[in-house]
Amino acid sequence: MLQNVCILGATGSIGQSTLKVLAEHPEQYAVFAVTGFSRLDVLVQICQQYQPKFVVVPKALQDQLHQACFEHKITQTEILTDNAGLEYVASHPDVDVVMAAIVGSAGLLPTLAAVRAGKRVLLANKEALVMSGDLMMQSARQSQALLLPVDSEHNAIFQCLPESYCVQPNIEHFGISQLLLTASGGPFLNMGRQELAAVTPAQACKHPNWSMGQKISVDSATLMNKGLELIEACHLFAVPEHLIKVVIHPQSIIHSMVQYIDGSTLAQMGNPDMCTPIAHALAWPKRIATTVPALDLFTQHRLDFQEPDHFSFPSLNLARMAMKAGGVMPTVLNAANEVAVDAFLSKRITFTAIPEIVESALSRIEYSPAMSIEHILAIDAQARQIASQDVSQKGR
Repeated sequence: MLQNVCILGATGSIGQSTLKVLAEHPEQYAVFAVTGFSRLDVLVQICQQYQPKFVVVPKALQDQLHQACFEHKITQTEILTDNAGLEYVASHPDVDVVMAAIVGSAGLLPTLAAVRAGKRVLLANKEALVMSGDLMMQSARQSQALLLPVDSEHNAIFQCLPESYCVQPNIEHFGISQLLLTASGGPFLNMGRQELAAVTPAQACKHPNWSMGQKISVDSATLMNKGLELIEACHLFAVPEHLIKVVIHPQSIIHSMVQYIDGSTLAQMGNPDMCTPIAHALAWPKRIATTVPALDLFTQHRLDFQEPDHFSFPSLNLARMAMKAGGVMPTVLNAANEVAVDAFLSKRITFTAIPEIVESALSRIEYSPAMSIEHILAIDAQARQIASQDVSQKGR
């Protein structure tokens, strides 16, 4: 039976990889809805090729997209706007699968809408779980939504766990001792703090192994991305933060590992291509083919591992501290980081100021339980205001 897919963030790197996988299996999947934020030329191409029923853009771009669709004779696609449009397509009764790939906090509400509607949600937006992990997981249990990880590291862990773990996530029951979350180390691996102070946005966005958007590339360079993934893993796999260890693995061949109490360590390996975890989550528990070449072990002469440098890259420990504190603190961490990364990309602050701004926000907002989505969004706004003030002061 043909499954309808909604792609939240279709113009980004994950969205593009998802479309690539779907195009290889037209007999199994149809593109029902797509969303985009700014790249209208790409969105128009998607509408031409896949003919979705709905496309969602910011209200400010509605007229421009309407004109572009008219010029390209795209008549089958209805244009919706803003959060109302995002939540509508994410929870539409005709949608079977939702790819949640909108970057940052903007993906929270539509992802939550998909979960509450009981969809199969392919989670590529880690910030949604970072901001509202407890609420998201509770909603998934209530609606019986299937929340499947697409991040290569979480997907790797998922593949190394028993299949029944997603039904009964209990590390003691399955004899798990710890999760090993691998990190490439980013473009500045082995750099000291003094050198890092002078790096540029262009350098930070040049990842050695993966092709990603600007924001996630900077997060990878600061190791904040790994911190966000640590928080996400705690929620997805019901594991306390002290049982998750981050391991620097520059080759990005082993995507993550699970250690068991009998001494076994299971690893998922593969070439660094997001089509693999996307295809796995899309078809699970079955497998579908992709064009990703199989790993050639004879060309991989070495696999290196090392401890993270917490002095030069303090973001990872900040994330661990926020998760350990719980409540709204991961929301504060994420909000301040988004503001700081945006300021760095626009050259208003230095690279090393990013974790300083995050730490400042964490110290200035008191702990409180995450009571509701409205409370979470209020804390998010408060953290952004504090971080913006710090950016202004550091930029002088």
